Amino acid sequence: MSVHAADPSLYRDRDVVPVRRALISVSDKSGLLELAVALADAGVELVSTGSTAQTIRDAGYVVTDVASVTGFPESLDGRVKTLHPAVHAGLLADLRLESHEQQLADLGIAPFELVVVNLYPFVETVASGADTATVVENVDIGGPAMVRASAKNHPNVAIVVSPSSYAEVVEAVRAGGTTLELRKRLAAQAFGHTAAYDTAVASYFASEVVAPSATSAAAEHDGQEAPSAFPEHLTLSADRTATLRYGENAHQSAALYTSTNGTGIAQATQLHGKEMSYNNYVDADAAVRAAYDFTEPAVAIIKHANPCGIAVAAPDAGDPIASAHAAAHACDPLSAFGGVIAANRTVTRGMAETIADIFTEVVVAPAFDPEALEVLSRKKNIRLLTLPADFALAEREVKQISGGFLVQDADRFTAFDQSTWTLVSGEPADEQTLADLAFAWKASRAVKSNAILLANQGASVGVGMGQVNRVDSCHLAVNRAGDRAAGSVAASDAFFPFADGLQVLLDAGVRAVAQPGGSVRDDEVIAAATAAGVTMYFTGERHFFH
Repeated sequence: MSVHAADPSLYRDRDVVPVRRALISVSDKSGLLELAVALADAGVELVSTGSTAQTIRDAGYVVTDVASVTGFPESLDGRVKTLHPAVHAGLLADLRLESHEQQLADLGIAPFELVVVNLYPFVETVASGADTATVVENVDIGGPAMVRASAKNHPNVAIVVSPSSYAEVVEAVRAGGTTLELRKRLAAQAFGHTAAYDTAVASYFASEVVAPSATSAAAEHDGQEAPSAFPEHLTLSADRTATLRYGENAHQSAALYTSTNGTGIAQATQLHGKEMSYNNYVDADAAVRAAYDFTEPAVAIIKHANPCGIAVAAPDAGDPIASAHAAAHACDPLSAFGGVIAANRTVTRGMAETIADIFTEVVVAPAFDPEALEVLSRKKNIRLLTLPADFALAEREVKQISGGFLVQDADRFTAFDQSTWTLVSGEPADEQTLADLAFAWKASRAVKSNAILLANQGASVGVGMGQVNRVDSCHLAVNRAGDRAAGSVAASDAFFPFADGLQVLLDAGVRAVAQPGGSVRDDEVIAAATAAGVTMYFTGERHFFH
């Protein structure tokens, strides 16, 4: 394959390019008629395909079918329309070169100065749950080819891939033509558009062929080379949706990018309050992750990505989500000042009235009752966010490291079921104690390691987080709990390497403990619990969170 590298002296300057002929082929018909009217009124010849051409024609405007240009009918259920030299020569001819201009004349092909194309709705089709055949049919072929050809030839052609650019392009056409600066900017958007599209397609097909983890594990057990549960190539795609005031600190620039096939805090709708900051997004994401670990009504309050409190609703609460918030706030009211709150149920007026008395940065929930929204909106700066209707916790997590990315399955381990736990000391726990242990063990997943969480009656009462040794985390949890440590239960996200950390909890009056087990000194740790007459279970799995 040869690469064209003509003598630059042969090129003629083309800053402003008048638009005489436009090719339009869009799946998203938003603003189509307004665009067609403006172009037609400016004397631009319109060439179009299929339903796009019919829409323009039905509105009473003259449009030339692509089939008339190519001399070949649209075929194969529309799979072949624009893949023809009469189209692509008009897109790719570099009219800065006299030789290209002459070749077009010899071939009887007219150039395009404007191309308006957006692609088949592949992402939307996947999101709808459509079957594989329907998804595959929405893999666009001709569209990306036209977009890339036009973007490559941006010195001569303006390529538009989004209705949001229509107004600017129409203004340029009316002013005499598109400028090189505009065409370059549109080309950059176009290449980003096709890159995101191809990423979505690649991700879908990778998910279809990747072997399940269980199959990999079975193969490894049999001594075979296991197929990876992860695709060979990782493709990430996101669109910049906001430039933030600054990053983690004021001297850092920052922006928000939303995944083209994700649904989470990045896609949340802001109903009220100041602009979201970088740190707001980080804490809101952590809060949502913590609250949505629970199926029952739950609230998490987060500060600097760590919980100030987590709680589920009392069984007999008249206003469950308000009950959960009150219990979560009681864990550490001092730290909750300036925190971020997430609820996994609609925020009620009762919850809102409690929040109204507390300085809070963000409240995020699936919805707000109108009365709750009215109460909270009285606070000028508080940010109120609703999650997308189809929100679900991610199945996989991606973390950037220098030079690459780490990808892992999200921590959804099902060892929350106490039936899989092993009693290693003391008497079997009663129903309420088991429920509190299950809550504490589940909630500990949201705490940065080393993590110790004390709980009572479905609410955290003391949290020790992010320490470099487990003993300090135990002291921190006990100190934060104060008198509430006595009679509480404890969960540790990983085993106790020595008995000293556990002894801190025992001395504080903890009545039961859940921890993974697995230390070489498990016997020493069990002996300390047994000597104190405290019930302790091994869960068999840890919950590190870095």
